[in-house]
Amino acid sequence: MQNEADSSPITVPARHGKAMRLRAGQALRIINTHGTQVVDCWAWNAYDLDEFMCMEATRVWNQRLCPIVGDSFVTSRRNAILTMVEDTSPGVHDTFMAACDLRRYELLGVKTYHRNCCDNMMEGMFSLGVTPPRRNLASFNIFMNIRVQNDGNTLHTLPTESKPGDSITLRAEMDCFVALSACPQDIVKIQGKNDNTPRDVAVQILSGNLPEMAVRGPWVPAAEA
Repeated sequence: MQNEADSSPITVPARHGKAMRLRAGQALRIINTHGTQVVDCWAWNAYDLDEFMCMEATRVWNQRLCPIVGDSFVTSRRNAILTMVEDTSPGVHDTFMAACDLRRYELLGVKTYHRNCCDNMMEGMFSLGVTPPRRNLASFNIFMNIRVQNDGNTLHTLPTESKPGDSITLRAEMDCFVALSACPQDIVKIQGKNDNTPRDVAVQILSGNLPEMAVRGPWVPAAEA
């Protein structure tokens, strides 16, 4: 439920990105307006950009390939930075695939400049007057459909399963910057409906009426009897 302190939805144009600053306790709702779009997501400690949301550490923390509602994303210093408090989508997201960058499109045979998620991330942060110290390829790929095959090793890249209006909500556990990219990928078939056309998404900053959900601690192996 929204309240008067929530922001109006902001459009992230297809193939472009945006960044925003969240206070601890606020949340960001990412809305798949058309149901077909993959959204790459990054986050940083607002006071120390050398501490950033880390997919490798997050997988260790949660012991999952991809977080579910109630799980937290943690930083390169293993501190919780975002928690998934809602997900109205089928829950199919990805933490494995690298964000697209210019070199990725060169390897795919593109001869001219192609918009890409890494540049979108940097542009979004630049618009806030902030310069990330590195181009981090390890994004949280919201709505992206990567399936582990029966051999337990091979990955299969598929179009998103999201429906129009599906959303996820990420609560900030510290003051942080979050950058989003409406992924420009139009060669590898990750966007839905098989036409592989990037489309707009919407985001909204929420400041109240969020689900009460404590941060779960890191996974530790059970003590032997």
